[in-house]
Amino acid sequence: MRPFFSLLALLGLSLAAGADERQSNGDDLGDDLGGVEIFGPAPPMPPSVVSRDAQGRVTMRAIRLGEPLDLDGRLDDAVYDRVPAVSDFIQQEPLEGQLASEQTEVWVFFDDDTLYVGARCWDSQPERMVVNEMRRDHANIYQNENFTVLLDTFYDRRNGYYFQTNPLGALRDQAVSDEGQVINRDWNTVWNTRAALFEGGYTLEMAIPFKSLRYKATRDQIWGINFRRMVRWKNEISYLAPIPAAYGQPGVYRFSVAGTLVGVQAPESSRNIEIKPYAISTVTTDNNAEVPFRNDLDANAGFDLKYGLTQSLIADFTYNTDFAQVEEDQQQVNLTRFSLFFPEKREFFLEGQGIFSFGGVRQRGGGGGFRPGLGRGGANSLTPILFFSRRIGLVPEGIDPIRAGGRVTGRAGKYRLGMLEIRTEGIDEAGFDPTNFSVIRVRRDVLGRSDIGVIATHRSTSLTEEATSNLVAGVDANFAFYQNIRFNTYYAVSRTSSDRLSLNDESSYMTRFEFEEDRYGLRVEHLKVGRDFKPELGFLRRENFRRSFVQVRFSPRPHSIDAIRRIVFQADFDYITDTEGRLETKIVKGTFRLELESGDQARVDVTDNFEFLPEEFEIATDVLLPVAEYDFRDVLFSYAFGPQRVVPGVFTYRRGSFFGGDRDEITYNGRIEISPQFSLEPRVSLNFVRLPEGDFNARLFSIRVNYSFSPRSFLSSFIQYNSSSDAISSSVRLRWEYEPGSDFFVVYSEGREDLSGMPALANRTFAVKFTKLFRF
Repeated sequence: MRPFFSLLALLGLSLAAGADERQSNGDDLGDDLGGVEIFGPAPPMPPSVVSRDAQGRVTMRAIRLGEPLDLDGRLDDAVYDRVPAVSDFIQQEPLEGQLASEQTEVWVFFDDDTLYVGARCWDSQPERMVVNEMRRDHANIYQNENFTVLLDTFYDRRNGYYFQTNPLGALRDQAVSDEGQVINRDWNTVWNTRAALFEGGYTLEMAIPFKSLRYKATRDQIWGINFRRMVRWKNEISYLAPIPAAYGQPGVYRFSVAGTLVGVQAPESSRNIEIKPYAISTVTTDNNAEVPFRNDLDANAGFDLKYGLTQSLIADFTYNTDFAQVEEDQQQVNLTRFSLFFPEKREFFLEGQGIFSFGGVRQRGGGGGFRPGLGRGGANSLTPILFFSRRIGLVPEGIDPIRAGGRVTGRAGKYRLGMLEIRTEGIDEAGFDPTNFSVIRVRRDVLGRSDIGVIATHRSTSLTEEATSNLVAGVDANFAFYQNIRFNTYYAVSRTSSDRLSLNDESSYMTRFEFEEDRYGLRVEHLKVGRDFKPELGFLRRENFRRSFVQVRFSPRPHSIDAIRRIVFQADFDYITDTEGRLETKIVKGTFRLELESGDQARVDVTDNFEFLPEEFEIATDVLLPVAEYDFRDVLFSYAFGPQRVVPGVFTYRRGSFFGGDRDEITYNGRIEISPQFSLEPRVSLNFVRLPEGDFNARLFSIRVNYSFSPRSFLSSFIQYNSSSDAISSSVRLRWEYEPGSDFFVVYSEGREDLSGMPALANRTFAVKFTKLFRF
């Protein structure tokens, strides 16, 4: 338990830092803006609510209300007539810098407890609006007509919150770190929104309690703010504070060029205590267990507690944690010899996720659904993730129950702190011992948008045979210059305790340079992972290698061709050796992509691969590839139909040589709308592989059936079949958020295998779970 005492010691330091923060904030901010630099024009003088400068920067003033808004989305409160709206949004796409073709009007209000946002989104052809998603947090909300609010509550120009809705009143929220380097799409907080249609478009209102936000411990606040309006049927994106087209879709997270919000007076004692107990009952069958059992009835209870140490530093405690309501992972086809990455979905581990990110690793998991679009290309990241929370409680032997744990996350002055201690119960029948997991992460903001930091992780048991524990420590630096240059670097070492193992090269380091603008792009990276580097509380896709990677991009906008918005030419060179210099992988890829004005995209990739297998590789059942060098080439054709299409989705076809043979791949990932409440999401992946060692097919089918009763209540069924495991899994999940932050779940899931005849039941679970949030 020594890491736990270290955690307590650092907690004491963080409390002291928090006290210093409160004192300094009180000195810096009085009744005016003294001591705080405004990144934009001077605040507007009443009754004006907005000011702009020659560079297009915006400062907006929030208005105090005498009584709460009647949140119905109709903008019929008298205050909307008294207070002028803020408008004149500026296009990012398609005509950068010009006024939006569809007018948007916004207001920001507040009272003692809540921040309010109202918006009127005019539309010249409302019958063409794309409106078909109500599920909370779903990625398809982005594929609708939508309106997004960005709040940088510490005014640090790099981190903040994202609140999005559409004309159906759907809710989607995210926590954003380092201007989008880390996006926590599964983060949820308590807020509300309503929307209404009218003959000229739609209106909306949002209510965000101050208790749902973190901010400086002072009454008078200065925040960063921006608003984004997306008109899906004409593929137009506009902002209140202009965002350059060079930033693309991730530009929404660029808090460094957002506007400024003044006038907000927030309660200094906000977010003190939250308690969220749960109760659950399950009936379980497992025919694959060491001692099979059927219809085993169980009941359990536990709770999560959240306490505000300071206004910006939060302590969390969990007891007897349960994650029965979490949806199973989407299966993937893996024809490589390396691990696949699956994102974290468990609520306790989601808040403060960005603080623990290390070395500039981008993490953007969550959200569900398909995302039309073909991306920017490039190789999958091989950079190690030093802290990956799925290593806690999820092991190959099954679920290792979490008995208790604590975490501290947040900010103290210029420092961002993350500390975690978790105790798991162990799995007796699998010989898996109880384990303590400890993490400490400290990041110090430097310059305008850069930081340096350290991290340490420890687990009291090791995944390495004949080892007793594992410790990893690292230092990193992440620099952002101008608006389009990033530089990331780190150095880390691991120590795996063992009297019998001889471990020599336990280090890893990386240096990456990125230049990204609309017309040109360049990325250069060098990464080394030592033979014995073992981040056992992290994720490591590939071991024992050195990687050199270069990517160049040229992406002009041909204004003479009306149907084409942008053409992308991209070249990638990926060169990977083992740490002794033996070439193992070389990939040379050229990409040609068309981004059309309609929202559709077309793409062609031509790839030349070299792969050396240092040991035999079983790529499929009874298909064993020998140690050898392999050269193979393929061509990929892909077309993405935009969300305004009757059947949007992404179709892909790949053909070429493959490990001395041939491979054909066909994939489809899409959405079929039956009504705005009812939809189907099919996904198909077919691989037909012909090798000298044997032919095989890898098939993956899945379909998700969704029905939304309201933005806070939905029923979904998910079925998937994987030919590699000859198994089919299915689940039905009902979620009802009966009040903000409190949920009722009913979940049924089962797995069947041996599909050659009548599918045999492998496991089955029926669970009912109830949670209730108490805020004090």
